[in-house]
Amino acid sequence: MKQRAALAGLLVLILAAIGFDWATAPPPLPGYAQVRAAWKPSEAWLYDRHRVLIDSARVNFAARRLAWVPLGDIAPVVPASVVAAEDARFRSHGGIDWLAILGSIRARTNGARGRGASTLSMQVAAFLSPTLATPGARGWRDKLRQMRAARALEMTWSKDQILEAYLNLAPFRGEAQGIGAAALSLFGKTPAAMARDDALLLTALLPDPQAPAPRIAARACRLGGAAGDCGRLASEAASMLGPVRTLALDPGLAPHLADRLLTKPGLRITTTLDAALQRRVAAALRRQLLGLGGSRARDGAAVVIDNASGDVLAYVGGIGGASTAPAVDAANAYRQAGSTLKPFLYAQAIERGYLTPASVLDDSPVQLDTASGLYVPQNYDRGFKGRVSVRSALAGSLNVPAVRTLLLVGVEPFRDRLWDTGYRGLVEDGDYYGFSLALGSAEVTLLEQANAYRSLANGGRWSPLRITADAPRIAARPVTTHAAAWIVADMMADPNARAATFGLDSALRLPFWTAVKTGTSKGMRDNWCVGFSDRYTVAVWVGNVEGDPMRAVSGTSGAAPVWRDVMLALGRDDERGPPMPPGVERRRIAFADAIEQPRTEYFLRGTGQSLIAAAPATARRARIINPASGSVYAIDPDIPADRQRLAIETTGDVRAHHVFLDNRDLGPAAQQLLFFAPPGRHRLRLVDQASRITDQVIVTIR
Repeated sequence: MKQRAALAGLLVLILAAIGFDWATAPPPLPGYAQVRAAWKPSEAWLYDRHRVLIDSARVNFAARRLAWVPLGDIAPVVPASVVAAEDARFRSHGGIDWLAILGSIRARTNGARGRGASTLSMQVAAFLSPTLATPGARGWRDKLRQMRAARALEMTWSKDQILEAYLNLAPFRGEAQGIGAAALSLFGKTPAAMARDDALLLTALLPDPQAPAPRIAARACRLGGAAGDCGRLASEAASMLGPVRTLALDPGLAPHLADRLLTKPGLRITTTLDAALQRRVAAALRRQLLGLGGSRARDGAAVVIDNASGDVLAYVGGIGGASTAPAVDAANAYRQAGSTLKPFLYAQAIERGYLTPASVLDDSPVQLDTASGLYVPQNYDRGFKGRVSVRSALAGSLNVPAVRTLLLVGVEPFRDRLWDTGYRGLVEDGDYYGFSLALGSAEVTLLEQANAYRSLANGGRWSPLRITADAPRIAARPVTTHAAAWIVADMMADPNARAATFGLDSALRLPFWTAVKTGTSKGMRDNWCVGFSDRYTVAVWVGNVEGDPMRAVSGTSGAAPVWRDVMLALGRDDERGPPMPPGVERRRIAFADAIEQPRTEYFLRGTGQSLIAAAPATARRARIINPASGSVYAIDPDIPADRQRLAIETTGDVRAHHVFLDNRDLGPAAQQLLFFAPPGRHRLRLVDQASRITDQVIVTIR
């Protein structure tokens, strides 16, 4: 019986031991390397091409965590203060401080409030396995599990690793987790720059992170002992818990690009930007917008491109200031292009042999019949220059000659050329845009503008831009012939050709070679200036991102001053422009009737001329130019009918031609003809001697 009782007792003890071991067994804990690898900051970082930090973005809002901070990057006073306050025998125990446990038991036995006996190792174990520190987990079983977990941790981790993990995993104030976020948000410092008072205050937060400033200051004062300045600590505690203080570790140089690229916590993206240039471009844009004032234009954007590589060297999507929508990335937003598309139109016309820089275009009123009614383009100043050369028309940004050029090229081919040049906002066919495409009715982005102009700088070859250092380099493809691109660039670089519109000393004239074009969209909503030197392309937009018109802002007073400042910062006095390519010839030319002054001009090889004169009337097609087809006229019942007759104007060789109104012969086309017609649709025809219709227009009388 005694033997059986002994065996039973032994069995009970064994089962009790097994049960105790099972009940107090801690969960498995990861290794130090696993914890480091699994650490995910709440932030992501953007660097320039030289690995200089230019911006960051908060991506995870569950908690504020920065990068893991190695122990060696923390001021020694911080871990020393934490160890002294939280676990004085940390370096000597094996995860469990038995002396502290005995002291705590004695204090409780005597009815006093005992000091906590939890070691740093036990707290790190609880951070790694939250089941060890669930709310209300203060029973003996929970403490035993924590103690066993701390012992297990000490067997595989070094003391420095445990201390480093504690400082990175511990919650401090509010959402700040870890020494990196706490130092930045509470003290405006890096962990390496923290002083003794900072360390005392930070340590004082650990028992109760949400405690008020007086309580934190009092605890910091006790921790500091005789050497602590309690008055100073009280003042610093109040400052620490006041408005969030953030050290300017994040320069905030490219917030719009950061929002676009930094999509995952912990990302570190190296861009092609140059931090110094980014600052300079942002400063130039800020200075200009301050000068304009928020009542004239509130927003702006600017980009700088390296012509050879396609690297984006500066990307300023906006600068805030008076902006009412500062989060909008104006460098990547679609806006109406204005006159900035004209260089590509003239390049296409020159490339096809339709025009040369010396060709004469008529800058006079024109009416075009479209599906939606008459289209009557106007110049920016509402005036007309008469006969002008293509060079003067492009450099002076004249609208009517551009529309006449589009009639030669065709809307659909021009739309396709723009698409090939990277303007991906043109998703409709040519009929959708109509003749207004010559004046920039399509929507484009500043990045698209910069890269399209870069293609002209590169002899008509286009390739995608690169914003990140790991973006692939894609071979350039031709979109415009080298000769046509060079000729158009030469026209845009000619200060004399644009003098009639912009003057001789505008913001567009620099001490070295540059080709530049300005543009203003319909309703004064967008102002552009895009141009390039041998090495760089700079594009600037000024306007209001919410779409309301600007006030008193012109092509040279809005975006152009920013373009000039940036180009001057980039350029060199010895820049002379690209050399003349094969396929281009130089000629000395003169204009009949003194349309323009004699000059040296450039032509596609085989198209050069020495004298530019208007074609005689006999060489031009006979046609009706007034009234325009599609015109609608209303009869006024209070005015006599013979005072409401309409004049017919023709052009070209109209000898031996007659004009017919419907089936009625109005007389010879060479005479000044007037007609009156009753309400309805009427057809005017120009008919030659052989009864062939050479032109006709449709008008409506109401």
